[in-house]
Amino acid sequence: MIGSIRKSLTVLLTLVVVITLLFGSAAPTQAAPVEIKMVYWTGPESLAMAQVIDAYNAGQGQKDGVQVQMVLFGREGFWDRQETIMAAKSPEVDIFFTASYYVGRQQPALDEITSVVPKIKDSGVFIPSAVDSLSVGGKAYGIPLDVSLHFLYYRKDVIDKLMSDKDWQAKYKAIAKDKLGKEMEPKPIDKWTWDDYEAAALFFTKSINPDSPTEYGTALQAKNLIYNVMIWGNILYSLGGSWFDKDGKPNFDSKEFRQAAQIYADLIKWGASPAASTSWEYGEANQAFMSNQAAFMMQWNAAFNELNGPNSPVSGKVGIAPIPGPKPSSYTHSLGVALSKYSKNKEAAGKWLSYLATQPAIDLYAKSGGLPPSASTLTAMGKDRPDFAATAEFLQKYAYTPSTGPNVFAILDVLAKNLSAVWAGQKDADSAAKDSQAQVVALLSK
Repeated sequence: MIGSIRKSLTVLLTLVVVITLLFGSAAPTQAAPVEIKMVYWTGPESLAMAQVIDAYNAGQGQKDGVQVQMVLFGREGFWDRQETIMAAKSPEVDIFFTASYYVGRQQPALDEITSVVPKIKDSGVFIPSAVDSLSVGGKAYGIPLDVSLHFLYYRKDVIDKLMSDKDWQAKYKAIAKDKLGKEMEPKPIDKWTWDDYEAAALFFTKSINPDSPTEYGTALQAKNLIYNVMIWGNILYSLGGSWFDKDGKPNFDSKEFRQAAQIYADLIKWGASPAASTSWEYGEANQAFMSNQAAFMMQWNAAFNELNGPNSPVSGKVGIAPIPGPKPSSYTHSLGVALSKYSKNKEAAGKWLSYLATQPAIDLYAKSGGLPPSASTLTAMGKDRPDFAATAEFLQKYAYTPSTGPNVFAILDVLAKNLSAVWAGQKDADSAAKDSQAQVVALLSK
């Protein structure tokens, strides 16, 4: 009996050996990669992100067992479409697109980004003010990937002449005395206060100074539009004003608000910015600057390539300076990505987001056309792009984000209606301050 068993075992083992030799040992099955879906909007940002995703999927993603799929939505109606997915608590999307002005509305549907990138603010990859611009209540919810802020653009040729030509300087003093009632001398543009801004705007206005090389001193964007309020807000904050006081209460009924509103109104009234400014926004201001109508203006950092591009009449003459003081301030908002609270693939999504928050990934994003708020990236690229170097400097010195709460757009709407009425001469600054305060208080009490 025992011999028969041994004989059977011997035959079985022999068969195993033969099969192994003939067909080889069975390879272990490799688990399929986890696919995560990330919503993004179309445009240069998605084109740049596609390069980073391709690099990850072909490299680190293979090791992580993760593959990233970018789900593209058009910009029109983008936020509403994404919010519908959030409201449905759908697990189909793992990573959402976010922005400083929307993150407060999205926050209930998001996990803190520190749950997957614990040291995002201290990693040295991102400038802290950019991380703060995607934070709510002191908690970070997004990885900042593209940043927008404001520069004071100026014509270097005319400003340099003002600082060196004694005849121009004498006329500048006379105009400041006559129009502003102040004894003033020209200053370097990076030392300007708002008095200097006004005096220079008057000097470079041909109707006031027939020798001016430009038709107007400045180009204001004063149309009833929330993005114009973002630019104007630089004046409010540089004067020491704010949207909210230290206790978190609306702070629009203030002397700083009145003064900031009046500066725009006066410049338009004096003719130092075209009367048509009340219907102007981004495109019109750029055209004015490039067509010899304005010597300087506040504008988005994204405008540099157009203003100084090869097809611009003022190419090579465009300078960048801080927003005037006494406390130079530059409005800042970031676009980025955030982890969905409803994702069923948080571990996999975390691996991708951790990779995306590394310096090599951010460098690739920038080289592919993005504008990430990383000091080392922007500084390195600043050798060829002075606007990149200035962006890094401004983010570190002058950046502010007035609010990341859920009512940012609604507050901007209130301000746009009241301020544009002041600039069009339909309301005074005092009424605008009181009305803005009352309307925002009512808005937040709902």
